[in-house]
Amino acid sequence: DVQLQASGGGLVQAGGSLRLSCAASGFTIDDYAIGWFRQAPGKEREGVSCIGSRDGITYYADSVKGRFTISSDNAKNTVYLQMNSLKPEDTAVYYCTPSLCSSDYLLGMNYWGKGTQVTVSS
Repeated sequence: DVQLQASGGGLVQAGGSLRLSCAASGFTIDDYAIGWFRQAPGKEREGVSCIGSRDGITYYADSVKGRFTISSDNAKNTVYLQMNSLKPEDTAVYYCTPSLCSSDYLLGMNYWGKGTQVTVSS
């Protein structure tokens, strides 16, 4: 079955960095784009980033552009999200899911899993 396990979250101060991992099972990430989404308390879920492993096309939300970098390791069937210069407004539960995306479009396919908590203190 299709499963994606997000990990690597934690508590950091503003300006710090975290690297999130999304380990996929039941499919190969070479066959699907993988997107990162987040949901903060009192806010709706939003798309953050996405990568198409076969062609390297990436998507970044305007709010994270220049601070976050998405990458993939097909040998490990894992997608990463390097988050630098973190801000308190980045605080959220982060999820990964198979997605459709281009450089300016992201649609998740709703295989959310448990997600991983990122908390950024001011």
